[in-house]
Amino acid sequence: MEVRKDYAVQMHDITIRFGAYTALDKVQLDVKKGSIHAVLGENGAGKTTLMNILYGLYQANEGEIYMYGEKTDMKNPNVAIAHGIGMVHQHFMLVDNFTVAQNIILGQETTRKFGVVDLECAKKKVLELVKKYGLEVDPDAYISDISVGMQQRVEILKTLYRGVDVLILDEPTAVLTPQEIHDLIDIMHKLVDDGKTIIIITHKLKEIKASADYCTIIRRGKYIKTVDVKQVSQEELADMMVGHRVKLVVDKEKANPGDVVLEIDGLSAKDSRGVYVLNNLSLKVRRGEIFGIAGIDGNGQKELVEAITNLIRVESGTIKINGQRIENRTTRETMDAKVSTIHEDRQKRGLVLDFSVEENTVLDTYMKAPFSKHGILNKNEIRTFASGLLKEYDVRPDNCEALAIRGLSGGNQQKVIIGREIANNPDLLIAVQPTRGLDVGAIEYVHKMLVKERNKGKAVLLISLELDEVMNVSDTIGIIYGGSIRCVVEPEEVDEKTIGLIMAGGTLDGKNS
Repeated sequence: MEVRKDYAVQMHDITIRFGAYTALDKVQLDVKKGSIHAVLGENGAGKTTLMNILYGLYQANEGEIYMYGEKTDMKNPNVAIAHGIGMVHQHFMLVDNFTVAQNIILGQETTRKFGVVDLECAKKKVLELVKKYGLEVDPDAYISDISVGMQQRVEILKTLYRGVDVLILDEPTAVLTPQEIHDLIDIMHKLVDDGKTIIIITHKLKEIKASADYCTIIRRGKYIKTVDVKQVSQEELADMMVGHRVKLVVDKEKANPGDVVLEIDGLSAKDSRGVYVLNNLSLKVRRGEIFGIAGIDGNGQKELVEAITNLIRVESGTIKINGQRIENRTTRETMDAKVSTIHEDRQKRGLVLDFSVEENTVLDTYMKAPFSKHGILNKNEIRTFASGLLKEYDVRPDNCEALAIRGLSGGNQQKVIIGREIANNPDLLIAVQPTRGLDVGAIEYVHKMLVKERNKGKAVLLISLELDEVMNVSDTIGIIYGGSIRCVVEPEEVDEKTIGLIMAGGTLDGKNS
């Protein structure tokens, strides 16, 4: 391979093994200076592993790395940072009990006399970045009190604060609204215009087409091809990524809803600050129906799920499952009422990261037969169940039952959660951002599974920041704004522009309320 100075990054014949498992096998990546270069591949293909090698978090067994034509040895992240490389990780690297500003400046503090941190000066710089790039966030807010979408913005700001030359973005838009994604793409182009180079890992083909100049495809740890994005279609990218034809539109028959499973009436609840975030919210979800909730992040979606699952207290109103009230009870009682939940934050709410993959597949059911008897776990039954689930959902590597689940990629962790919750055979399946971090092949499969559950007579409550997903998968859409459902519509009755207007506080007649 030719080494060139006009390439910001060149990675040649990169190979890395974890025990007997080869995660990357002679992979190459050539990124032109001043370009946006996408890295595309299935979950577990090795994309993040490749970027972790570039950032110095992993050491390759074989291969070479060049920056601007000079061979470099990325021994650790400090060396990578010294070479002008910054990385925004898919799973956040934030301190929950620090403020936004404190997280952004951590390790880059401006000090006054006697080494006192000049937080006001730092906040001023942060606000300048916020204004410049349109990533609205309160510098004084604590990380523990802000949404996942806001936390993602903090991660992006944290990297921009350091003024990097090469910026790696690992699934940066996974929790952003369509407008925020559009804004981020504008930001990326502004950065490139300033001479920066961006490497973006994303499963969203539309974003690749809208933002990237070039795209490198990796499949099962092997280099497939690098293409000029303008010369290929979304369907061609999908086919190269998974190795077979993928349907990008959900096939489903018209719903035939039955009895009401979830009925919420006049629900109001406060957040941790004592501020009302749910305001007289009402909705119904029926058997055989996928009820999608569309809304801009921060309008009560998180608290709605927490109220249903009894993670927060309800101030007023009722929540009924199959006619039985469950509000202000326990999470276990919610689960016993046959409610399964795919939570928004898989690592905080969906998994115990230090438990094995096997153990995580039975987190909800380990105390029941056949997984235990008289308080003693039946490990053979757990292993058999886990093995079947991993095979059905194509979790990779497929022999990882005893591995700590933190060792899996984010997408494969999500597959474990989805498989576990569906296997619980719920009457109500709550799916919050269910395809976050998944590749198009896995997204197609998850959407099919949601439709399959609907067809089996289950009630599905889908909450997603992906408007395309809500419109494509839902039978009925409730639009949330200011903590209440503003209107309920059929997907075929409205377009994205109309839904977007209502999400921002407008009405069906186009007026602001």
